[in-house]
Amino acid sequence: MEQIKLNFINKSNDTNNSSVVIFQKNEAINFDEIAVAWKVIKNCGRLDNHPFTFPLQFQVSASDSYGNYTPPLTAYDGQAFEMVKSTSGNILVLSTTPAVSMSEVEIQNNLLTGTINGNCYRDGKLLATKMSIASGQKAVFEFQPKIFIGVAPQVEEGEVMNSAIISQINTEINLIGIFSGDIVMTGGGSGPNSTPFNFTLENINK
Repeated sequence: MEQIKLNFINKSNDTNNSSVVIFQKNEAINFDEIAVAWKVIKNCGRLDNHPFTFPLQFQVSASDSYGNYTPPLTAYDGQAFEMVKSTSGNILVLSTTPAVSMSEVEIQNNLLTGTINGNCYRDGKLLATKMSIASGQKAVFEFQPKIFIGVAPQVEEGEVMNSAIISQINTEINLIGIFSGDIVMTGGGSGPNSTPFNFTLENINK
């Protein structure tokens, strides 16, 4: 199984055309800082659905202080990558030394000068980023097969979200061992009878 097939279904009473944000936490860091909006579902009306896939593999890339981006490389747990200067310029290569932890992926800045940004992508969309990695330093990433989903206004895909926004997106959906499933949103509405939005995983195939 290389990817999980998911289908978002809006069964809520929302009348504000709310955007639904999905992201993952980088388990390798103390999570009180930032996360990236991996997927934002917009204009999905009541009883509409939005199918998408969650590939199990992710890719890593780096950008340097000159604004250059390396091509994405598929990353496996336990691998380490390093940004080095070659005869052609700055490139990201697989390190001969593995990551310290076999559950993590590392991106190290082995350039003599200048900072780099380390980026992770899933399904071609930015999943996580670590900015301004100094020479000799590294970024560490670890992702569990779970997503966080919620409603947040004015968030764009690929945008770095602060802790205030992240605190609104607090439903955790575990995808371990799942082949496909529906993510159903209920709740919402206006007036005294409105209820909080709720997200549940239904019609699960394992």
